[in-house]
Amino acid sequence: MVKVAIASDKGNVSEHFGFCEEFIIYEIEENKIKNREVLKNPGHTPGFLPKFLKEKNIDVVIVKGIGPRALELLQSEGIKVISNISGNERNVIKKFLENKLKETSESCNTHK
Repeated sequence: MVKVAIASDKGNVSEHFGFCEEFIIYEIEENKIKNREVLKNPGHTPGFLPKFLKEKNIDVVIVKGIGPRALELLQSEGIKVISNISGNERNVIKKFLENKLKETSESCNTHK
């Protein structure tokens, strides 16, 4: 099973990982969605979210923008990051299942 967390704002992929409203968690088994859960972002405290997501057994994070430190911390926890993605979370997970999203390790330097 693979657990994918999409950083989301109002159902769309969030512009920035740390400031997203929620994480939409998909449990995927044999390339099929087994469960969908919404977790409210517990807050932007430097270094907290990578550990929080690791405790939730997340394997992959999908987001549009992510800072270099958060990217590094997620990767150090063994979590793959797919960044520079935009669109509705349901369309994005469909593309993920179709293997049409590329894993990237690009960060941004924008902050809200």
